[in-house]
Amino acid sequence: MSEDKKVVWLDGKSLRIEDLKEIGEGKVRVKLAEEAVSNITKCRKTLESKLSAPEKKKPIYGAQTGFGQFADKTVEQDEMEQLQTNLILSHATGVGSALPPERVRQLIALRINVHAKGYSGISLETVQQFVDALNASCLSRVPEKGSVGASGDLAPLAHLTLGLMGIGEMWSPESGWGNAEEILKAHNLTPLKLKSKEGLAAINGTAFITSLTAEALYRAELATKQADVIAALSIEALLGTDDAYDPRIHQQRCHPGQQQSAYVLRTLLKHDSEFRGPQLQDAYSLRCIPQVHGVTRDTLTFVHTIIETEMNSATDNPMIFSDDNEIVSGGNFHGEYPGKAADYLAIAVHEIANMSVMRIERLLNKAYSEGLPMFLVGSKEGLNSGLMIAQYTAAALVSENKVLTHPSTVDSISTCGGTEDHVSMGAFAARKALQVTEHVEYVLAIEMIAACQAIDLRHPKKLSGPLKKVHDLVRTKIMHLEKDRFMGPDIDMAVRLIQEGQIWTAVSSCMSGCNE
Repeated sequence: MSEDKKVVWLDGKSLRIEDLKEIGEGKVRVKLAEEAVSNITKCRKTLESKLSAPEKKKPIYGAQTGFGQFADKTVEQDEMEQLQTNLILSHATGVGSALPPERVRQLIALRINVHAKGYSGISLETVQQFVDALNASCLSRVPEKGSVGASGDLAPLAHLTLGLMGIGEMWSPESGWGNAEEILKAHNLTPLKLKSKEGLAAINGTAFITSLTAEALYRAELATKQADVIAALSIEALLGTDDAYDPRIHQQRCHPGQQQSAYVLRTLLKHDSEFRGPQLQDAYSLRCIPQVHGVTRDTLTFVHTIIETEMNSATDNPMIFSDDNEIVSGGNFHGEYPGKAADYLAIAVHEIANMSVMRIERLLNKAYSEGLPMFLVGSKEGLNSGLMIAQYTAAALVSENKVLTHPSTVDSISTCGGTEDHVSMGAFAARKALQVTEHVEYVLAIEMIAACQAIDLRHPKKLSGPLKKVHDLVRTKIMHLEKDRFMGPDIDMAVRLIQEGQIWTAVSSCMSGCNE
């Protein structure tokens, strides 16, 4: 562990999506804020006082009782620790591919941040073991499937805890995948020994849904603002008019996202350019960009609020209110909030690709492209196919998204013998949101390659200043397509430029009026 890394202080109330991203990338260390230490200690003391009280009106759920349908079954004092171990063992039933290390780091960080609020009853010693494992990148194997997103993300969080107990598989940068107990030992870490209620505190919450949706959101926001830049390249390549981005039009429809998108397009296209056609108005995939990209922006802003709120919320059950000396059962573990947010995100960001794929069609089809060669072939049509099949790929991804954007959270299947009779299915919503966002990145990458190819073929027409910076950036990484070549590396490079935000960085100096 590098001691010179930046520190993110976890206090249960101020964690941001940008912080979570850096944690996932392993760029920072985490520490418990002083306030969090006090909250955790005070809460555990309240729980232990309740557990040791000679007279109890009713047993404490999850500490002195079974779980779910077995809430009416009491557990003896000398069985309470075994109860917590059994909980993790029985609930670690996930299947599918393991989460990559970056996502496991984010998952651990969110569990720590929930405990930092001081309502879970987990001990400071156990929370610190989570912190130490995260900072050492000792990361449990967490299968991606198995959560219905109701009583928390039970299966994935049980797997997370299982590895920290020294059971099953674990990953570290030094060893790769291996035996969890051996990897912990190699890092001088002690396996968790769960005390009363600590197993329940470890798995009751929405960390899986929330962490995956936070990643999808960060990437969707970055892709969406760069989609305006890429669309502007296509407008230039297609000799489009900039009349539709007149501020007077957008001031009369007062959606902030639409106005931001129009501002970006207007700013990029207002500079000296020879790419202008004689047409009175363009097709909708050009003319209506602010109206479509704008609602995506506004939806993502709404999702951002929900996800950051959820990241800093207590999602345990029961909750321990130390100031009132009370333990109260509730339902903050239900994943409907982050699950719905993930569904909204997927639907919104998909529309970016749904419009982009039509601009790709216009660029490649000489019936619409204002004099460009079919499929943007650089030389000798027929011998060369140009970007013909790149457009197929974009169409395939958009078609997949139309299935993937069906909301997961409209479904519910009763579980736990009818006790959990409404579940969110938010975990699938989060996984789909990531997949949809990745598809959007690829479609935008293909549009960017096509637009730059088209601009090359318009030579020697003069491109606007800011867009010339983008074109030049792309050309430092991806060559003009003079004759057919393997396009896979080009598409991957274009996606990387988008994922790293380099397209936006290239034009950001002229975006002083954009609220980004």
